[in-house]
Amino acid sequence: MPPRIPRQPVRDDAFGAIEADAGLSAELAAAVEGARRRAVRDGDRQIDTAHLLHSLLENDLEARAVLGSGPQLARLFGYLVQRSIGYGLRWQGGVEDSGTLPAALAVEGFSPLASTALRHACARAAGRRGPPAPDTGRPTYGDTARGVDLLAALLADPQARAVEVLGRAGVDPLEVCARIEDGLAEYAGDDYADDEYVGEGDAP
Repeated sequence: MPPRIPRQPVRDDAFGAIEADAGLSAELAAAVEGARRRAVRDGDRQIDTAHLLHSLLENDLEARAVLGSGPQLARLFGYLVQRSIGYGLRWQGGVEDSGTLPAALAVEGFSPLASTALRHACARAAGRRGPPAPDTGRPTYGDTARGVDLLAALLADPQARAVEVLGRAGVDPLEVCARIEDGLAEYAGDDYADDEYVGEGDAP
């Protein structure tokens, strides 16, 4: 039986709308490209959160580290690899969507949940507080979006396919998020960890 939903093209410029607004680390850019290639190779109509999770594991050592190691990581890889021949086959007939993203904000080629995660990752980086500027001594704001930013955003929606895969592999998303926040606080420096994120208009 043919898919009920027409397949959407996964275009090379599908992420351009987001890339124009925020810089991506080299690892994150490679992960997005890897997810795009995987979706095309598997014949999937959209890049979803599981594609992004799989590609992060392959391309970003920092993101891989917070997901665990040893048997747990091997089990997670195993579930992701089985997508095209196992449980993931049921995903081919539908779109990954929790109904929370306005259609105007969707990124062509990505599922609605993947679009949301990508935008949230860039927003996290843009609002992150950094060390003081050398000339003024005042805090700086804004950072390049990293793989752990995307990973945290992927885990934010319990309906995401990435969350389902982690659950199957016995990985607790809440523990992963805690490791991410601890790592980002250390990355920013202890002096700035208490006020790592700011809302619009809070930056000096």
